[in-house]
Amino acid sequence: MKQALHAFLCHRGDALALARRADGAQARLLEASLLLCSRDRRDFERAGRVYAAVKDERSPHVAALGAAVDGDYPRASRIYDEILAEDPRDLLALAVANVFDYYLGNPQARRTSKALAAQPDHHAVLSMHAFALEEGGDYAKAEELARRALELEPLDLRAHHAVSHVMEMQGRFHEGVRWMGERSAWWSGAGPASTHLWWHLALYHLELGQAEHALAVYDRRMQGEGLSELIDASALLWRLHLRQIPLGDRFRVLAARWSPFAEDAHCAFNDLHAMMAFVAAGRRDCARRLLAAQERRVAVSWGANQDMTRLVGLPACRALAAFGRGDYAGAERLLRALPPVAHRIGGSHAQRDVLQLTRFAAAREKFANRDVNRGQSPVSLAYAA
Repeated sequence: MKQALHAFLCHRGDALALARRADGAQARLLEASLLLCSRDRRDFERAGRVYAAVKDERSPHVAALGAAVDGDYPRASRIYDEILAEDPRDLLALAVANVFDYYLGNPQARRTSKALAAQPDHHAVLSMHAFALEEGGDYAKAEELARRALELEPLDLRAHHAVSHVMEMQGRFHEGVRWMGERSAWWSGAGPASTHLWWHLALYHLELGQAEHALAVYDRRMQGEGLSELIDASALLWRLHLRQIPLGDRFRVLAARWSPFAEDAHCAFNDLHAMMAFVAAGRRDCARRLLAAQERRVAVSWGANQDMTRLVGLPACRALAAFGRGDYAGAERLLRALPPVAHRIGGSHAQRDVLQLTRFAAAREKFANRDVNRGQSPVSLAYAA
């Protein structure tokens, strides 16, 4: 149990396998918690089966899991807050609530602040609070705490992640490349979490105009098959696509890897990134399957993802489909109309900015097409988009 929890807190190793090897109700609670922290519909269904084996246990953790199994992640987070009010040192409650908030686009610095007061020298609490502060815009304090966490536990990928976000948000791209390169031995080879850190490094290169380096990172480090790895792959290639960087057959290969998930409609954030691959690869068959699955999901009257699919996921995916068929005005209109709650689709500011980047690209193409039709050069209005 201790090994599994430590692996989860550091975001490295196979915490789920370690939990499954342990015996007892607490191990099953941890196993179900880890499965519910996955974006994969199959893991969500497995979590329901594990939860059924422990649902009669008298524990507030069981109540939180029950809410999450029902698709009510906000309620689950509230129950975890009640657990932490009683015991701010409950690291499992803190870590799972932290993941749920990330999926809901709602990092809670207040919760992690209280936990930090109870455990001021725990690396995982420091790194979780650092990320919450970064998402709230307190970059200096976020970096200070994340670096302190790394002094305590150099293998804590959450802390590396928080620093990488600070550098991204502050535009410290040259420094980010150096810092990530110097520390890559600490976070390489740790599975999906390390793939995500490679994604951050590729973003630095992209922002520096070094598309060839970003693609080299993609080719060497971002070929995993898990959902989080597919999300990172789409997120990088789509940004390159918007910049009109030649990508060869990379999107075709990526779309094939996404195709088994086309009809999941389990997580709007997943759907958005799957649609990027389908649109860029010209896989209209998969795009139609995804949109149809989302429409079926919207017809269901429960679950946090129902709301996010209805409000953000479905219109955003329709916008990407419009972009792919050259309807730039329609794509820009759909993205401009996304509601103020669009952040609740999940992920970080650095991830969600892909919606704005796509909107700007659609506006650019819309103006370019308008001027071409008028016999003018599109270049003159590129900046105005």
